[in-house]
Parts: sequence; structure tokens; C-alpha cells
Amino acid sequence: MPDIFTHIAQADEQALAQLVDVLERRAAEPQLRAMLDAYLGEVALPAGARLLEVGSGTGAVARTLAGLAHAGSVVGVDPSPVFLARARELGAGIANLRFEQADGLALPFEAGEFDLVVLHTLLCHVPDPAAIVAEACRVLKPGATLAVFDCDFSTATLSTGRCDPFQSLAEALLEGIVHDRWFVRRMTRVLRSAGLQPGALRSYSYVEHPQPGFMYSWIERGSDALQAQGRIGEAALQGLRAEAERRVAAGEWFAHVAYASCLCTRPG
Repeated sequence: MPDIFTHIAQADEQALAQLVDVLERRAAEPQLRAMLDAYLGEVALPAGARLLEVGSGTGAVARTLAGLAHAGSVVGVDPSPVFLARARELGAGIANLRFEQADGLALPFEAGEFDLVVLHTLLCHVPDPAAIVAEACRVLKPGATLAVFDCDFSTATLSTGRCDPFQSLAEALLEGIVHDRWFVRRMTRVLRSAGLQPGALRSYSYVEHPQPGFMYSWIERGSDALQAQGRIGEAALQGLRAEAERRVAAGEWFAHVAYASCLCTRPG
């Protein structure tokens, strides 16, 4: 099953509506907000800085960027009209923030326009991350920063033991939402290949226990994927969902995935 994010502009309305909800729920998770604040806190911006987020989705990260000290203007770009409509709705009233429809492979900006470009949970979803990084590097000012944050989906688990059927749900879901689960393992190599100077690769652990967070949606989405593939029937689907409810009620819910960030400098 191809990653939906690789053809997001053509995705059906039902799938997009579900993703809009998931993206905002994920962005609101305190653990993930802390990760965002941690890596952005290491970025030094000049007064009146121009900031860009590529693949801005519903605009949660771009809204945070607009509130940073010294942020003069912020642009979020995304190829999905549905995501952009929601981003503009949620970002209404933020004077220094705007959204434009654009593909990360061909940004509608001149070379050297931005003091900071952010790629937040984007590169694991694209077939050619090196091309996205090269284009982001093009629009960076010399000496400016590219901030990359991504999910190491190879670590994702809903399992609490060997042969836990919940892991099959995670695997089925990831087949349809991630292009490269192991991208984080090669992140710094891709960044260096673009001529950037990467800093340290920092790792973050996201855990849900005993209460569920946004990864609880993987139960419904993963079981739907298994059923759509003809791998389980309705009885099994309902049984898996009932087991998820039981684990939550018993305080046994567990989910985990790792993230990583890297701040890079474009040589001046």
C-alpha cells in the first residue's frame, strides 16, 4: 500500500478528514510539543527573521514558528488544498503567518530568502528526501539554519509482548502512511550530501502509558487497513478494538515511537 502522503493532493476526502484530525491531535500532545520546543529553542534567529515550513499540513508547527522571538514572517507550504484550508482557518488572526500551496520539490521562492527552514515529520514520507533537502537548502540564506525533525517509524510499537496482534495493526497502518520507516538512520548522510553542515542528531522517546494518546487511533486505522486488505474479517476487527478498550480500562495500554531532530547550517 503506497504512503498516502506521497500523493496527498489526490487523496480522497474521507482519508484527508481523518488525517486533519490526527495531525492536530498529534501536534497537541504535550510530549511532542516539548520536542518541538526543544529543537526550536536551539535556533538563534536574527531580528525580523523570515521562516518557512515545508509540508506544513494543518499548520500546527507554523503557528508555533510565528510566535518565536524575532520571527518577522512565517510561510507554510503544502500541496494539499484540504490541509491548507484547515491551516488558514486555524491560523486566522496571526498577522505574520500565511500559507501557500506548493510542492517541496519546487518552492516558489528566490534563492537565499529564509533565515530558517523547517522540515517537520516530512522526509520519511517522500520518495526523494535528498531532493526536498536540496530545494530547502536553495532558499536558505548562507549561514542560516535548516531544522529537520522526523519520526523513526522503525521503532513504532503497540505491542506488550511477543506475538501481540496489535503489532500487526501498527505494521498495516505504517504500510500506508510512511514511505521510509528507517529514514532517520540515514538523515545526517542526506543532509551532508546537500552541502549542509549537520549538528548533533538528537533522539526523543514518545510513550503512551497507561493512558492513550494520538497513537490510539492506530487501532481503528490499522484494523481498517487489515480488513481492506482482506487479512481479517469483521469479527476479528471488532475483537481487536474491544481488546484495545480493555487495555485502556485495565491501565495496560502501551504505545511507543522514537523521534529525532538535527539542526544544520548552510555554509556561508
